[in-house]
Amino acid sequence: MPLPRLLALLPLLRHAATAIVLLMGLAATGAWAQAGPARVVDAQSLNAGVLSLTPYLGVLEDSQARLTLDEVLHAASAGRFEAGHPPAEGISFGITPSAYWFQVVLRNTGDEPLQRMLEVGYARLSHVSLHRPLPGGGAESVQTGATALFESRPYAHRFFVFPLQLPAHSEQTYFLRVQSTTAFIVPARLWEPAAFHAHERNDYLAQAWYFGMATAMVLFNLLLFVRLRDRVYIHYVAFAFCMAFALAAQNGLVKEFLRLQSPLWSDLASTFGYSFSIAAGLQFMRHMLDTPRTLARWDGGLWWLVLFFILSPFVFLFTGQTFIQTAAIVYLGAVMTAVAIGLRGALRRQRSAYFFLGAFLLLALGAITNALRAIGLVPTNLLTTHAMQVGSALEMVLLAFALADRFNEMRREKAGIQKKLLEAQTTLIGSLKQSEQKLEQRVQERTSELQALNRKLAALSMTDGLTGIANRRHFDEVLATEWQRAQRSRQPLTLALLDVDWFKAYNDHLGHLAGDECLRSIARVLAASVCREGDLVARYGGEEFAFLAPATDSAGVVEIAHKIQEALHRLALVHPDTPSGLVTVSIGVAALVPTQGEGPDVLVRRADEALYRAKSEGRNRIVLA
Repeated sequence: MPLPRLLALLPLLRHAATAIVLLMGLAATGAWAQAGPARVVDAQSLNAGVLSLTPYLGVLEDSQARLTLDEVLHAASAGRFEAGHPPAEGISFGITPSAYWFQVVLRNTGDEPLQRMLEVGYARLSHVSLHRPLPGGGAESVQTGATALFESRPYAHRFFVFPLQLPAHSEQTYFLRVQSTTAFIVPARLWEPAAFHAHERNDYLAQAWYFGMATAMVLFNLLLFVRLRDRVYIHYVAFAFCMAFALAAQNGLVKEFLRLQSPLWSDLASTFGYSFSIAAGLQFMRHMLDTPRTLARWDGGLWWLVLFFILSPFVFLFTGQTFIQTAAIVYLGAVMTAVAIGLRGALRRQRSAYFFLGAFLLLALGAITNALRAIGLVPTNLLTTHAMQVGSALEMVLLAFALADRFNEMRREKAGIQKKLLEAQTTLIGSLKQSEQKLEQRVQERTSELQALNRKLAALSMTDGLTGIANRRHFDEVLATEWQRAQRSRQPLTLALLDVDWFKAYNDHLGHLAGDECLRSIARVLAASVCREGDLVARYGGEEFAFLAPATDSAGVVEIAHKIQEALHRLALVHPDTPSGLVTVSIGVAALVPTQGEGPDVLVRRADEALYRAKSEGRNRIVLA
């Protein structure tokens, strides 16, 4: 569908969504009209240590957001609180300027005091306060929220968690006041402390898994951009970073770890993240699908759409909630535009469009689910709560395949050009052979020279230019070959990884020329010490070296490692910044007999872990995995 037509549909989409929200609100009002007073929660009976409080909450809307606690207590005694909400993970009020008060009554029928944790599991609530009226008047109150300082939270957590103390044989009434300038979702749960802490660990582990994957994608594609200078990679880096930031802000992690002090920025961090991620995603799409060439007529409109999403979040600094629903519809329009362009590319059999469309549909599904949850059209549960992160994770995986395919495509194109050049050269040689005998002889001489040069280039491609020993590429090829041979012969294969201790300090103190000479000296020591036929010495990267010993157990390689350290000690390369005053190396050794189903990366990983232990235990030592 052309871009102007999609943009023309945005007002219709906005009116349709508003009508659906109103219908949902009327339906919800009808459900609450039949509700009774708040139910009492038996704090001792928590199934699996947790209880959703949704069916137990009494709810009072404060449309002007002005009610005091005394007025709320009067409303509670007058029976104005409405309860009876059906069981669910949370209550959603869409986007509203109203504040809401929630009444919950907890009972402890036991002979011992109880400790419980009240969790409000939505991080974007602007204001959250908990009040417990005292028998003699007054109340105990805790005020926090997304716009308050993180230190105001009674329990350090990305959500809002309130530790509660219930005396024996008592009944406590709590009032929870919540207000939000964005989506208004209240998932309230009561936890036993041990169950909550176990859940907390798993929750943060899941968050770490997602953001660790996002970080890996960002760093990997940043390296690809530095290596290839292809702008599509830097646009993907910007997209993945902004999406991860938006999700971190939505999940409360930005507030917890960056400690935003400004209430306005605390409220709008995720809005800015999502807007910038859409802008970066559209830029990524333009370069991934080559729309300036394949969709030249509408590419200018896409560029203006990118500019709009870069500038639009700044409007919220001055308008608050006024345009939130409109912005949600515009975001939906951008998603539909991207899907339409991806579908168009797929229909035209554009290879990259298949990957892009599949990845973006997964992300779009998560985004739409998240938006529908935010405005109250879908319930809050485990699936809808994490839909955006799941969609983002799957999208990152698919786009990683897409970028890898793009890289391979570039290599294939390069190989095709080289093949054509080689064919042209062969044709030229064939025509020259039909010339005079003297010319034929000269061609043969030049061909021989070219072959010798190719052999020399092949040898150079496997040799490290600085040290003269094998490079990483040659090492990887030999390791794969020896791994297969060891699998067939059932003989051990041993690998040692060496790292020059404090080499950066050596470079900083003596200069890079001295550092290069140091590396060459160490390479000569290695080549002299590892002299058995079939063994391989290589520069693994930077200041790291490796040697591979087929059909040798770990004891033999450890002995060689000792010889290397002794030879290096005799060489007495001065290093002013080490305890010994000399250049030393840490060595990690790993040996194993390869089995089916394993790859050489197992051996490398074990050797690397041993090297890490050698460095962490003081350096200048040999550690066997």
